[in-house]
Amino acid sequence: MAKQPTTEKTSALDGQNDAAESTEDTAAGASYLVPGLERGLRILAEFSAREPILGAPELSKRIGIPRTTTFRLLQTLESLGFLERVNDDRNFRLGVAVLRLGFEYLSSLELTDFAAPILERLRDATGLNAHLLIRDQRDVVFVAKAQSHDSMFSSVRVHVGTRFPAHATTHGHVLMSDLGLPRLRALYPEKRLEQFTDRTPGTVSELEERVRMCASQGYGSSEGAFERGISVVTAPVRERSGGIVAAVTVTVPRSDFGTAREKDDLITAVCGAAIELSMRMGYRPYDDDPTAKLAARRTEKTD
Repeated sequence: MAKQPTTEKTSALDGQNDAAESTEDTAAGASYLVPGLERGLRILAEFSAREPILGAPELSKRIGIPRTTTFRLLQTLESLGFLERVNDDRNFRLGVAVLRLGFEYLSSLELTDFAAPILERLRDATGLNAHLLIRDQRDVVFVAKAQSHDSMFSSVRVHVGTRFPAHATTHGHVLMSDLGLPRLRALYPEKRLEQFTDRTPGTVSELEERVRMCASQGYGSSEGAFERGISVVTAPVRERSGGIVAAVTVTVPRSDFGTAREKDDLITAVCGAAIELSMRMGYRPYDDDPTAKLAARRTEKTD
């Protein structure tokens, strides 16, 4: 009997290998995790505005890996520009490469392009700082702004990239207002939430009440609830399917809104901007959309 050609044998072996790899893929799941990469990204995620400088011992404890491994990861991230040394060379902070990635991310967001002129019009109409925010898990992140020209705002500057805890801010309550209680509990599994003021929700149940209120109102507002001397009005931005993808907010540099009429005008202005941006994102308001109803009041006032 003639021997089978080598190419056919190779093909058969390749097929067997492919089948074996396919079986392994199925057993391991659809995707693979690279431990070193995962650990490096987790290290970067530990740095924040509240903790801008961290050392290897603390990071090792948080990530749960040996100090020698942590230090090698830190050196690698430093060599790539994602971290830089500070103080006595034992501590690190985020490097310029992280900032570059952040700007590349923001520039890739169609949302921020659409938001820029809308925020500027909102600022001009109210005389207040106007911002666009998104939610990143348990934080809200400022991704675009229109700074007021009024000198009273010189000390009230929130920069793009600033993060606040979602559960403690009206911004977060608005951005989470399409989450049900099960998803909130998954996001906040602890029994007690971190307190920033006496008005911070202390439990997930209290947080759900704030979230549900924002959902029913179509906006959120607070007077000095997170930062003394600062009041805000925030409204949700929705994409085509109706999901909340961002929020528009204005900042009042005092602990109250003034008269009821002034507060009402701010609410309708912010809701109008949020609905305008939502529609630019392909959203069409449903009949009972509370944000759209408030925005319509603004249109009625200008007619």
